[in-house]
Amino acid sequence: MSTEEKSLHFIEQIIEENLASGFPQDQLRFRFPPEPNGYLHIGHAKSICLNFGLGLKYNAPVNLRFDDTNPAKEEQEYVDAIKEDLLWLGFNWSEELYSSDYFQQLYDWAIAMIKNGKAYVDSQSSEDMATQKGTPTQPGVDGPYRNRSIEENLTLFEGMKNGDFPEGTHVLRAKIDMKSTNMLMRDPLMYRILHRHHHRTGNQWNIYPMYDYAHGESDYIEQISHSICTLEFVMHRELYNWFLDQIYDENKVRPHQYEFARLNLNYTVMSKRKLLQLVQENIVNGWDDPRMPTISGLRRRGYTPNSIRKFCDIIGVAKRENVIDVSLLEFCLREDLNKTAPRVMAVLDPIKVVITNYPADKVEWLEAENNQEDESAGFREVPFSAELYIEREDFLEVAPPKFFRLSIGNEVRLKNGYIIKGESVIKDAEGNITEIHVTYDEDSRSGSGSEASQRKVAGTLHWVSLKHAVEAEVRMYDRLFTDEAPDSHKGKNFLEFMNSNSLEIIKGFVEPSLVTADAGDKFQFQRLGYFNVDKDSKEGKIVFNKTVGLKDAWEEKGKKEANLLMNTQKEINKYVKEKDADNANLLLKSIVDNIISIDNFSLINQTVVKNVKNDNNSLLFANLILANSNKVQTKDIELEVLTKLYSMSLKSQLAAVRILAIQNLENDSSNFEEFKTQLSELKSKEKNENVLSLLNDLNI
Repeated sequence: MSTEEKSLHFIEQIIEENLASGFPQDQLRFRFPPEPNGYLHIGHAKSICLNFGLGLKYNAPVNLRFDDTNPAKEEQEYVDAIKEDLLWLGFNWSEELYSSDYFQQLYDWAIAMIKNGKAYVDSQSSEDMATQKGTPTQPGVDGPYRNRSIEENLTLFEGMKNGDFPEGTHVLRAKIDMKSTNMLMRDPLMYRILHRHHHRTGNQWNIYPMYDYAHGESDYIEQISHSICTLEFVMHRELYNWFLDQIYDENKVRPHQYEFARLNLNYTVMSKRKLLQLVQENIVNGWDDPRMPTISGLRRRGYTPNSIRKFCDIIGVAKRENVIDVSLLEFCLREDLNKTAPRVMAVLDPIKVVITNYPADKVEWLEAENNQEDESAGFREVPFSAELYIEREDFLEVAPPKFFRLSIGNEVRLKNGYIIKGESVIKDAEGNITEIHVTYDEDSRSGSGSEASQRKVAGTLHWVSLKHAVEAEVRMYDRLFTDEAPDSHKGKNFLEFMNSNSLEIIKGFVEPSLVTADAGDKFQFQRLGYFNVDKDSKEGKIVFNKTVGLKDAWEEKGKKEANLLMNTQKEINKYVKEKDADNANLLLKSIVDNIISIDNFSLINQTVVKNVKNDNNSLLFANLILANSNKVQTKDIELEVLTKLYSMSLKSQLAAVRILAIQNLENDSSNFEEFKTQLSELKSKEKNENVLSLLNDLNI
């Protein structure tokens, strides 16, 4: 196999094999088939890039087909949003089609299947059908209506179509095999009654085809050669082929279904149902909220089409499910914005700086490079005056070693400007610094070529001229969830992991060149990150969204929390060995404070599990976490692991472990009864007064 062939993903390899076996290239046809029941999200972007990418690679048409078979959940708003997202991503479709275009043809085929004894009307309740269908390990049984006559089936199905029956009274089922090992083949539903208004066909139909029936047949009508689905449709392939068998004409292209692993991204949810819940419960501000993983949300946040396409290219196409770190998506975005986003200056937590030896009424216009990564980006002029804003965190009155920003007696350079030296501060009645007074070196202006301008100083700060500063609303966005897999924890609602700090709205100041910026314009706020102008901006009020930081703050936070837990475990050892009671209490307070500060549910949950072992200090750590963390509770720990922790802890030689285990059990009503006997046995031989006092207070 050549190097080029090895680089192909498995679907490309299949297509190449098909072509080599004689399949005509001009009969290649692909499709992207969204259901218009929600907005597209980043997971759909992978499928979009795959299908349209194949179309570009093989010069083959790609249809946009809306699988609009459920009017109860579908709206024109979603159709319009999907089309907008596709165009924004840079893809255009060959034909815009709808499964509803084929309702009459699908109905006609269903009539033919009834006449051929391959379909029947079932009048059971949904509960009875579920029982009759069996289980994965138990075969189904024939229902009471399976052998209705063809004439009765045709009459009932016609009545369903005409609206003669209420919803839920009848369904049309394919007659296949109630004993099949694939439960999807046990007489699946083909049609159900829905007296709903359809966004395209209005009230013309009272019955609507099920997805499994409509999808493959629509592929056949459009002569799709390669029908590409995600892995959850693997078991549907047999049914896909069965439906095709009923209508296939050997003179036409027969579609084939292939499955690939969908995109799973950490720190978010990919279920349209759950995303809809976030919207409907006003947890977010609509589908295009910049915290949402929707294409429209990412667009509003400031993502670029190129960064999303690059991300999809990097993660590739595979057959095995895996979870992609959102930091990779952010990396692709930073890489793209670094090349294209103009550099500007903004101050988001301002403190006033007065240059005491600069003329009070003087204004200079300094030349500033727009983007050092793009030679064609040119330069702009920024105003400089005696009064400036800098970031509050860029100044300390008394600086520690290795503080490379402004402090009293130390020098820094102002970006594109002069070297300044901290001289004094003005404070309010509460002792808060309100002004920093500095002096500047008149000969040190950047780019002047003077000896002073080339002098090296500890750091460079961004700034904004106070009298020219433009006030801006800045929306600081963070990840929507605190946990990397918010919808994967048994017994927990994904909403429990909402990040309460996912949006902070602040007032900042930006340089005056931004007053004419338009919605969607993207910038790098120097030293702060990438931002874009939000659509809420209007004349006199500019609104910026934080797109992404210059560095991966979450990776740093994750490392810090992991390191903090590791160091806290070392503190446990010191605490256990400490003889002085006051010192021991201080150590314990520090340990508890560290535990409380951890936000990552998965990390702290795993730490508990890892410390359930026959080691007193480890058991102490696990019990302290259960007793003090507000992120993990006893119900979140596997019962077998929790039982082992309690049992081992009550036998521990360390009194502190036994005390914590008793306290945790006392607060764990669901497991307390199971340990009454062990607690009673412990009480009969316990010698430690504190442990004994706790045991005496228990009702055992």
